[in-house]
Amino acid sequence: MKTYYLTAVLFALLACNTKQKKQEEQKEPATGEKEVRTSVTREKFGTLPDGKEVERYTLTNTNGIEMKVMTYGGIITSLKTPDKEGKTGDIVLGFDTLEDYLQKVPYFGAIIGRYGNRIANGKFTLDDTEYTLAQNDGKNHLHGGNKGFDKVLWKASEAKVDNGTALKLRYKSKDMEEGYPGNLDITVTYTLTNNDELKVNYRATTDKKTVVNLTQHSYFNLAPDSENILSQELQLNADAFLPVSKTLIPTGELKKVGGTPFDFRQSKTVGKDIEQQDEQLSYGNGYDHCWVLNGENGSMKKAASLYDPSSGRVMEVLTTEPGIQFYSGNFLDGSLTGKGNKKYGFRSGLCLETQHYPDAPNQPDFPTTVLNPGEEYNTTTVFKFSVK
Repeated sequence: MKTYYLTAVLFALLACNTKQKKQEEQKEPATGEKEVRTSVTREKFGTLPDGKEVERYTLTNTNGIEMKVMTYGGIITSLKTPDKEGKTGDIVLGFDTLEDYLQKVPYFGAIIGRYGNRIANGKFTLDDTEYTLAQNDGKNHLHGGNKGFDKVLWKASEAKVDNGTALKLRYKSKDMEEGYPGNLDITVTYTLTNNDELKVNYRATTDKKTVVNLTQHSYFNLAPDSENILSQELQLNADAFLPVSKTLIPTGELKKVGGTPFDFRQSKTVGKDIEQQDEQLSYGNGYDHCWVLNGENGSMKKAASLYDPSSGRVMEVLTTEPGIQFYSGNFLDGSLTGKGNKKYGFRSGLCLETQHYPDAPNQPDFPTTVLNPGEEYNTTTVFKFSVK
């Protein structure tokens, strides 16, 4: 009898605790706002001229940051983060339709490869074999050629992570595609964490000696309603940059930034020195150069910080890469109409492309971009969002 009584009491207590737990789980946050859960959703975004379907995935973290990625080019089509008032805004440039992305556009939001940035004269040599690439930037090769990774269809799948949500993109670049040797198997994983970070991990393997330099080409504007990015404050953790020729190929020199318009060691507005009479600025019509990051190549380190005083948004960039290409949107001229019928005018967005150095296959003193069979290309970049 005693045993029966004790068992009944235990069941009653268990039921009470379970009911209380369910009630607590169903309660809304103290602010009165509904709880936001991590999620990944999928939708059809359009059809390519060859009839293949393009999908778009929406990733959301627990703080309501939302990112949309499509399988064409691995392109980040939107990235919505809150400002200091809690109002959400889209901080990357892009278009509303697939058709607009299929036109000749400046790599908005895309995965860039097989080689990000420029290779002089569209040529490089490996083991006494010369490889010829497309000359799609004057006489030079740019961002993987006529059909780089920004223009291919990636295979996408949701990836399970502990602290956020993730999307895994895969592509196989065949031997001699765009002139590059080796069958290259690539996986790019976008992870949107609940710590308000976008982690981009790049992995690749090859069956033949080749060169690889992958990057992400989003154009950022932390004040989506502003006409340009000149009042936004940038800091770059770099004591040196790579001077370039008139065709934007590095000369091979690592030049100290001190006393030049390229000194961003202390945060300053993008527009502060951009109009200075400077030969290097004239070559790119502004900033379009690679900075040599302080710290060890391969180790995670802070590369950059961008702050917009009007919105309070902050974006920090950390990376395992040795360089970062800062491009100030100098070739945007108002001819492109983007999301919400907004005209993208001169310097209306900027790029912070973490990468190895431009033209490294032709410059033996630069960190190597050679990938051999049996090795794994593995780099990570983190974009961390906050407000102040």
